[in-house]
Amino acid sequence: MQRRWSEMVVRGPMAQSRMTMPVSTSARTASRVVDHRDLAVLIPAHNEEDAIGATLDALTEQTAAPGRVIVVADNCTDATESVAAAHGAQVLRTVGNTARKAGALNQALDAIVSSPPTYVLVVDADTRLSPRFVETALREMARDERIGAVSGLFLGEQASGMLQQFQANEYERYRTQIRSTGRVAVVTGTASLFRLSALRDIAAHRDAELPGVRGDVYDRGAITEDSELTLALKTRGWRLVAPLECECYTELMPTWGDLHRQRVRWYKGMLDNLRSYGPSPVTLRYFGQQFMIGTGIVTIAMLIVLTALSIAAGSFAFQPFWLALGGVFVVERILSVWPAGPKGRLVTAAVIPEIFYDLALQTAFVHAVWLAMLRRDTSWNHVTAARAPLAS
Repeated sequence: MQRRWSEMVVRGPMAQSRMTMPVSTSARTASRVVDHRDLAVLIPAHNEEDAIGATLDALTEQTAAPGRVIVVADNCTDATESVAAAHGAQVLRTVGNTARKAGALNQALDAIVSSPPTYVLVVDADTRLSPRFVETALREMARDERIGAVSGLFLGEQASGMLQQFQANEYERYRTQIRSTGRVAVVTGTASLFRLSALRDIAAHRDAELPGVRGDVYDRGAITEDSELTLALKTRGWRLVAPLECECYTELMPTWGDLHRQRVRWYKGMLDNLRSYGPSPVTLRYFGQQFMIGTGIVTIAMLIVLTALSIAAGSFAFQPFWLALGGVFVVERILSVWPAGPKGRLVTAAVIPEIFYDLALQTAFVHAVWLAMLRRDTSWNHVTAARAPLAS
């Protein structure tokens, strides 16, 4: 019989003695160090020796530096564990995990049951937090007990080349959308703070109201565990927020192939999640988003075909009304990426390059729909890239 997550015990190599992360020199200069009983940081990592050091350094530089940081080494074959230990982090090695990031996090959450914190911060191994992230997220949690998660706002590291600038612009627009609507579409897997009682609530309702195995916080069958957990939290009635101060910087895909594989996984993950949950007051908005993406693809395809036919027939002509409307559209897009700097604005003002980028994303969506229809899996795309300087 499955036991509740809160009743599980740790067995095997995961049952290491509990340790508190040694406080580094930079952490001592922080406004305060957050007690391990209040906060535990979990960093799932698979072969992240090149990135994990910068991620851990950013944590020690927080204005509210976490006192307990655990790197969850998942099937690592490189120096991830030794680099993490050298930076003062506790290292937990997964045991027999075949459920990717979701499985690694479930094992880590099981491991902290003996000394549970009030909050859990999950950070990707290639993500660096802005200095006030932890302080802001904890303050948000304290002001409303109905908040189950504080999502980070992910931004791209310093872009190198046109492709990465496209992605940086896209992420900046998402932040602009959050600022204007206050609505959190997905509690990002790059960096988010969770109330432990909310995670326990999710684990207790798996295999009943929620998909998955009872006792699991993360659905081990989900390829996009962050979007699935978002649906779970919303279904259980928890509030989600994303303060503008909770910025985090993550890697940008270096090649078109990497981008395509990443987005196919993102799109297919959401489609799979929606199939698992079915229509509900929570999921209707997400179903509508998928429909609108599909509608946009058909619209763009028709526009390209009709424009090509009119040019071939010699009847193509610019219309003042549509030119004016297009101008308003371009101005809006430039304003939405304004914080991205001159390069981001220039790329947007050129119009045509971002249209091709949008077509690439639409191609990935069509591929994801095809895979979802055939119920085929997609691979996890692991990219190793040099760390860019953290944006100021």
